[in-house]
Amino acid sequence: MWKYILKRILWLIVIMLSVAIVIFVILWFVPGNPAQIVLGSGATQADILRQREIMGLDKPFIVQLGTYLSDVFLHLDFGNSYIYGTPVINEFATRLPRTLGLGLISMALNIIIGIPLGVNAAIHRNSFQDQGLLIMAMVFISVPQFWLALMMVVLFSVKLGWLPPYGITGWQCWIMPVLANSLSGIAMNARQTRSAVLETIRADFVTTARAKGLSERVVIYKHMLPNALIPVVNALGMQLAMVVGGTVVIEQVFSFPGIGQYLLTGVSSRDYPVIRGSVLILAMFSAVITLLVDLFYAYLDPRIKAQYVNYGAKKKGGKK
Repeated sequence: MWKYILKRILWLIVIMLSVAIVIFVILWFVPGNPAQIVLGSGATQADILRQREIMGLDKPFIVQLGTYLSDVFLHLDFGNSYIYGTPVINEFATRLPRTLGLGLISMALNIIIGIPLGVNAAIHRNSFQDQGLLIMAMVFISVPQFWLALMMVVLFSVKLGWLPPYGITGWQCWIMPVLANSLSGIAMNARQTRSAVLETIRADFVTTARAKGLSERVVIYKHMLPNALIPVVNALGMQLAMVVGGTVVIEQVFSFPGIGQYLLTGVSSRDYPVIRGSVLILAMFSAVITLLVDLFYAYLDPRIKAQYVNYGAKKKGGKK
C-alpha cells in the first residue's frame, strides 16, 4: 500500500510543476508589458527599461522560468503584486483559510447530505422520495452556480433581508456562499449514490445477507453501503474540482475575500504574480484533496491493494 501512496505523491509533485510551468508560459505570451503595468501609463521608455531590468524581465525566457520555479518551490516566494506592491504570500496567508473553509464545508455538505439522500431514494425506489430526488438533482445540476448565487442575493438579501449580501462580517455571511457552492454537488452526489446502491442492492451477497435473517439496517449499512460507496468515492474527485472551481465565481458574486476573488482581481488588473500564485494554490488544493480521495478509494477497494501486493511478490520472486 505504501508503494501506491508514494506513487500518488510523486504524481502530485509532477502535477504541481506542470501547472506552474503552464501558467508561466501562458502569461509570458499574453500581450502587455508588466513593467509598464507597475509604473503606470505615464512612465517614460527609459523608466520602463529600468523597471524591466529590476524585475528580471530582460533575461531570457528559460532563465526567468527557472528563477520563478526556484522562488516558488524552494523559497515559497510568489513575488510581489504589481498593483498593491505587497508580497503575494501575505495575501494567501489571510485569504487561503477562507477559501479552504468554503471549499471543505461545501464538500462536507455534499457528502453528509448527498449520500443519505441517495441511499434513501434507492431503498424507496419509484416512491415520491425517489422522484423528488431525481427532479431536485436535475434542477440543481442544470442551474449555473452564478445564477443561483445571484438569485439567493435577490431573495434572501434584497427581498427578505434575512442574510447579508456580501463580506464576512459574521457567520451569517457564510450561509449563502456555502449553499450556492454545494447544492449542485449535493445533487450530483445523491444521484451517483442512488445509482450505485441500485446496482448493489441486486448483488448476490445482499440476497445472501437477507437470507441469513439479518436486519435490513445491518444489510444496508454493513454489507451494501460499503460496496456501493466505491464508485461514489471515485466520483468525489470530479466533484471536488467543481467545488474548487466554483469558489472563484461564488467569491466574486458575494464579495467573499478569498483566493478566488483575489485571482479575478489579478486577472482584471493583469497582475501576473497574483494570477500565477492563485492558480497554483487552487491547483494544489484540488490536487491534495484528490490525493486523499484516491487514498481512501484504495482503502475501500481491495483490488488496488492486491495489485501492489502481487506486484511486490512478483519482484521478490524474480530476484530469487
